[in-house]
Amino acid sequence: MEDSIQEAAETPAAPGEVVAVPPSATWKRVLWENVKSLLFVLIAVFFIRSFVIEATVVPTGSMERTILIGDHLFLSKLLYGPRIPFTDLRFPALKSIHRGDIVAFRFPLDPSLTYVKRVIAVPGETVQIRRKQVFVDGVRLDEPYVVHSDSQTYGDHDFIPADLRLRDNMASITIPPGYFFALGDNRDLSYDSRFWGLVPLDNIVGEPLFVFWSYDAPTQAWLSPGVEGKLKFYSSVLLHFFDRTRWNRTGKLF
Repeated sequence: MEDSIQEAAETPAAPGEVVAVPPSATWKRVLWENVKSLLFVLIAVFFIRSFVIEATVVPTGSMERTILIGDHLFLSKLLYGPRIPFTDLRFPALKSIHRGDIVAFRFPLDPSLTYVKRVIAVPGETVQIRRKQVFVDGVRLDEPYVVHSDSQTYGDHDFIPADLRLRDNMASITIPPGYFFALGDNRDLSYDSRFWGLVPLDNIVGEPLFVFWSYDAPTQAWLSPGVEGKLKFYSSVLLHFFDRTRWNRTGKLF
């Protein structure tokens, strides 16, 4: 009897004959196919985010009118020599930084934060600010993108608060190799290289490609601390998604 059972199991099925597959084998095969599909998706997402493109949100107004609070951007990383995950190594950069470029970078004082600013001076150039006017190599820059929200201009005098003096005036500095000088377009309300120094080229993440979603909410909402604050904000987003989304900014290119 046992020989006949073994022989039947090893005999190929005749054409048109239906062979029963144990339920456990079918379940395992389906599970394995789903796991393989999930792994492929996760690897693809990891690869794309690490080397090609990254999404970010801008929670502050330092780049207004160019970039608004609540703009969600896709950043192009590939051309700027993306960093190899879990190492200090980078791929060679395929694009150089030029004055006027808008770039995203890891904040030098806290690399967990990503800042978006405009490059004002690159290695070898000398930059100076006099009464809100920016000079590079002695020539005043034409900056049609700049917004000045404060009509008052302060001189470089000891009786003026240091932050206002530094905002409107800065002694000339020459940018050394491996660094660049960056400012926000919303010049009077931007926390940038005037206050915390130069940006290492190694900190560059990429450049903005386009806005994929823009939602009108104040800075304090985007930076809400704690779980409760974030839940309250995201609940508000669900309620006001259609009337507070800036539909006209969707797809805006940089």
